[in-house]
Amino acid sequence: MEAEQKPEEGGTPAVADGEQAPPEPRRRRTWVRWVRRTALGLVLVVVLPLLAGEIALRVNYTGDPADGTYTRDKDAVWLGHAWVDGRKKDADVTTLARRLESTGMRDLYVHSGPLEHDGTLPESAYPRARWFIDAMHRAAPGVRVQAWLGDVLASEGPNGMRLELPETRAAVVGSARQILAVGFDGVHFDLEPLHSGDRNYLTLLDSLRPVTRAQGAQLSIAAHQIDPVPAFHSFWNALTGHPKWWSQEFFGQVARRVDQIAVMSYDTIQPLESTYGGYVAQQTALALEVTPQSTDLLMGLPFYHENRFGHWNHAETAAAAVRGVRLGLSRTDADRANFGVAAYVDFAATEEDWTAYREGWVR
Repeated sequence: MEAEQKPEEGGTPAVADGEQAPPEPRRRRTWVRWVRRTALGLVLVVVLPLLAGEIALRVNYTGDPADGTYTRDKDAVWLGHAWVDGRKKDADVTTLARRLESTGMRDLYVHSGPLEHDGTLPESAYPRARWFIDAMHRAAPGVRVQAWLGDVLASEGPNGMRLELPETRAAVVGSARQILAVGFDGVHFDLEPLHSGDRNYLTLLDSLRPVTRAQGAQLSIAAHQIDPVPAFHSFWNALTGHPKWWSQEFFGQVARRVDQIAVMSYDTIQPLESTYGGYVAQQTALALEVTPQSTDLLMGLPFYHENRFGHWNHAETAAAAVRGVRLGLSRTDADRANFGVAAYVDFAATEEDWTAYREGWVR
């Protein structure tokens, strides 16, 4: 038997048949090349499409809106809970009415909930609602006051409202009857996170419509954004567990069941004012394509100021949103009558926000 061959100190171990293994530096170079190629592949697969999308949004923000793409006097603003819980007084109503003068604001979504997870609404949530409704009707005749009711859905966790339960949906319908009996001109629902294709939500809207119609009231909802590319909500769900967007088809199904649909076109993750404006223009066009002419379509304006993931204060401005809305309207259905914007939210708004709305949309 031949003696075992041993490498010299610092050398390369021998392998079968006396061949030498590749030197260690060669192995390292091969590994480095593999890492570089993998990184380049990731750039090509992930970064370049994102960059192309951002460039497309920036281009979408260019051009001039069509003449006449201004308010149709069907705009809205979300109001905080202070208007119905006793914190606001007559002087505040007078100030608000003056603020709304010479604007296109027709609807006020005043927070009057939230709903309980079982769909019920405690009367203690809105002790001064009747006072506010009467005071606003006196101070600003023609302005409609709608009850803004919302809740967290148990669509991404164990806690929240379960729309799959018939008794929960029945309780929500009962809460709508209850709040309309107070004198509200409509009921505005904001249930989140609401996943695209939720048949239980459509069933709920079908049950609510006869109730609001019987009382001559508005059925209004806050809507998620539409897939910027087809099936994007499915991709985002696989990536994060939170689909966020609705398919355009589902958006249309919802829009056909309500009197008014307000798109929450903020919290878009856009990094620049130009790409945000281009995104709003795209969202406006997508929503117009599937919203019936008989339904009021409102696009959301960010009247709040935060810096966090999803919303960058320097990018999501009211001015960029207004310009984006006008561009999307111009390119898709410039003469749409039942169209407007909805400002979120009164207690965080600045004079700059109101000025951007007035100068860009009201004129």
